[in-house]
Amino acid sequence: MIFAAIAVIGLILGLFDIAIRKQWTKHRIAEVLLLYFFAFPVGLGGLVGFLGHTMRAPLVAASIGWPAGNPFQYEVAVANLAFGILGLLCLRFRDSFWTATGIGWSIFLLGAAGVHLNQIRNGQPFAPDNQGAILYFDILMPVLVLALLTVRKARK
Repeated sequence: MIFAAIAVIGLILGLFDIAIRKQWTKHRIAEVLLLYFFAFPVGLGGLVGFLGHTMRAPLVAASIGWPAGNPFQYEVAVANLAFGILGLLCLRFRDSFWTATGIGWSIFLLGAAGVHLNQIRNGQPFAPDNQGAILYFDILMPVLVLALLTVRKARK
């Protein structure tokens, strides 16, 4: 649920930024929203994911339905850290860096969504963070980021 909250904060700040600058072209809207999505759900969300999977590993494992001490959890933590850093670097770098970060992060989240759906289909853990808000986040955010990247690229 924290990832959805971080995404909503990014969306609200992005819309506020657009509103105060009154730059209403679809390309500018896509660019501003991407900037805030890279900073918040990708950047901050990645760092939160890393901290959760390392500092609160047993609690997070239980919320996903994994056994405590699962070594794959550290791999997920490091992937979250990598995307968190890439997301924050998007504040400095643009163009192809945004495209690469957005595609990589989207593949990661859509892959996670596929795992969640497979577990649900097989009757495996109906843990709170294996379905519901996180599943929707893992599908909707990549679709939104990829769509915004497409709109942004269309101007070039």
